[in-house]
Amino acid sequence: MSKLNVVILAAGKGTRMHSSLPKVLHHLAGKPLLQHVLDTALQLSPSNIQLVIGHGADEVRTVVAGHNVQCVMQEQQLGTAHALHQALPNLDDSAIALILFGDVPLVQEATLRTLLQQASDTTMVVLTCVAKNPQGLGRILRDSDGNIRSIVEEKDATPTQRAIVEINTGIMAIPVARLQRWLPRIQSNNAQKEYYLTDVVELALEDGCRVLTSPCDDEKETAGINDRAQLADLERHYQLRETTRLMKSGVTLRDPARVDVRGTVKCGRDVELDINVILEGSIELGNNVTIGPNCVLNNCRIGDNTEVAANSVLENCLVGNGCTIGPFARIRPGAELSDDAKIGNFVEIKNSKIGRHSKVNHLSYVGDSELGEDVNIGAGTITCNYDGVNKFRTIIGDNVFIGSNTSLVAPVTVASGATVGAGSVITQNVAEKQLAIARGRQSNLDGWQRPLKRPKQP
Repeated sequence: MSKLNVVILAAGKGTRMHSSLPKVLHHLAGKPLLQHVLDTALQLSPSNIQLVIGHGADEVRTVVAGHNVQCVMQEQQLGTAHALHQALPNLDDSAIALILFGDVPLVQEATLRTLLQQASDTTMVVLTCVAKNPQGLGRILRDSDGNIRSIVEEKDATPTQRAIVEINTGIMAIPVARLQRWLPRIQSNNAQKEYYLTDVVELALEDGCRVLTSPCDDEKETAGINDRAQLADLERHYQLRETTRLMKSGVTLRDPARVDVRGTVKCGRDVELDINVILEGSIELGNNVTIGPNCVLNNCRIGDNTEVAANSVLENCLVGNGCTIGPFARIRPGAELSDDAKIGNFVEIKNSKIGRHSKVNHLSYVGDSELGEDVNIGAGTITCNYDGVNKFRTIIGDNVFIGSNTSLVAPVTVASGATVGAGSVITQNVAEKQLAIARGRQSNLDGWQRPLKRPKQP
C-alpha cells in the first residue's frame, strides 16, 4: 500500500447535543469520541494525521496535544468536501488519504485495513454498510452490473432511491493526487447548498479511476453520533462488545449489562466480576481475582487470589497476591499492598506501603506511611500526616500492634515489635518492643448532673 495520510473531520458543532462542549469531545467509555478515532488511526501507523477543527477549536486542540497531529481550521462549515479541502495542502501527493470522522468512534482497525488493502493510486474505496434504518444517510447507487456509480444524500434522493438500504458511511480511502484534481470541481448545487465529498465518486469514474466498495457487517461500528440518545446507544454497544470479549477470555460476569469497561482490561484465569463494577484506565487482574458489587477500579494491578469486597474504590494502586479489601474500602493513589495484606471495611489507604500479612481492619486512615510485616492496626486509627501545609511520613516496623482509636502524629516511627495502647496520641518515636500509652487520666465524678434543655419560650 502507498504511504498513508489520515484526515479526521471534527469541525461540527453538534447542535443536537444541546451542549457547550464540542460534539467530538463528549465521552464514550470514559474518553472523548475523537480520542477513540485517533487511537484507531494511530494503530494504522500513518505518516501524517490532519485534524480538521472548527467549533470549540481550542478545546479540541487541548485533547490532541501530545499526539503527532496537525490541526487545520474550517472557519465555515460548508460540507465534507469543503472540510477536506482545508487539509489538502498538507497531504502528501503520493499518499492514500483515509477520511475518518470525529463523531464515528467505534470503527475498528481491522475494518480500515481491509478498506485500505484495496486502495491504490488508481483506485478509491468507499466503506459501506447495510442499515436497518437508513433514514438521513446517503444511499449507494449501483449500475446493473453491481458497480457503484454514485452516492446520493437523502435530501436529494427520489422515493425509489430512499428505499435503498446500503448506505455510505462517509469513510473513504482516496489517492491524494486525484483529490487535488477532484475537490476544486465539486459544486454545492444540492438541497443543503453544501460541498459533498460523496461527489468524488462520479468525478473518479469520469476520470477513469476505479471506485470500489468495502462492506462493514456491523452497523454500529460505522454509526455517527448526533444526539445524546445515539451516544447512549453506542455506549451500550461498546460495553456489550467489551464484556463479550472478557467472557470469551474466561471471565465470569454476574450480569454483563451491569459492568462498564472504560479502558483496557487484562484478566487471568477464573476472574469474577459482580454487578455494577466499573473498570477505568489500565486494569490488570491476576488469576482467581474476585471483584464484588458496586466497585470502581481505576488504573490498578491486582495479584492472584485477591478479593475486593462490595462498594470499594481502588485508584492508581498495586495490590499483591492473596489480599482482601473492603467492603467499603478506599485505596487511593500511591498505595501498595503486599501479599496477604488485609484492608477492612471503611478503611482508607493513601500513598502508603502495607507489608505482608499486615491488617488495617476497619474505620481507619493510613496515609503517607510504610507498614512492615504482620502489623495490626486497630479500629479507628489514623495517621496524622498533614499539618495544613506539608505532608509527613509514618514508619511502622514489623510485628507492631496499634490499639484502637490511636492517632499517630507524623513524622513518627514505631519500631518493630512495639505496642501502642488504645486511645493514644503518639507524637514521639517508639523503640523496639516498647509499650507506648499516651492518653489523659480518667476521672469519675460522683453526683454529676447532666445539663437540661431549657423549655422553649412561647
